[in-house]
Amino acid sequence: MESKLENLLYAARWLLAPIYFGLSLGLLLIGVKFFQEVLHIVPHLLEMKEAELVLVILSLVDIALVGGLLVMVMLSGYENFVSQIDLEHGKEKLSWLGKLDSGSLKQKVAASIVAISSIHLLKAFMNAEQIDNEKLMWYVLIHLTFVVSAAAMALVDRLNSHH
Repeated sequence: MESKLENLLYAARWLLAPIYFGLSLGLLLIGVKFFQEVLHIVPHLLEMKEAELVLVILSLVDIALVGGLLVMVMLSGYENFVSQIDLEHGKEKLSWLGKLDSGSLKQKVAASIVAISSIHLLKAFMNAEQIDNEKLMWYVLIHLTFVVSAAAMALVDRLNSHH
């Protein structure tokens, strides 16, 4: 009985596979949004001020970072929790694939969130004249919370790896 239950629990990890596939659909949606932004800016490019262009480019970088985060979570999560990804011999394989355990994946996700938050904060500072000071203060506090959380997670993982 115990063996059957353990086998069933182990097989249940495959319930995560559709979730990781759903993340790939999210990646497709982010790609559509990226090119929607590009197509939206092109007709206005020559009349835009430099600061406006920088804000749009920061938004594109933000979308790219979220896309990279999705790929990392999707592939590493699948490989850590569902099954090893076996590619045909000779196919290109990402250098980090198979090397990210759940701890290092958490650190990379936290670092990506800090990078994305940094871009949002930079965009807010570039638009500081139109944003209330109290709102700017909250943006900074939220960003600092992400930074401190990421640093604390890295510290805890480092301490755990020494024991």
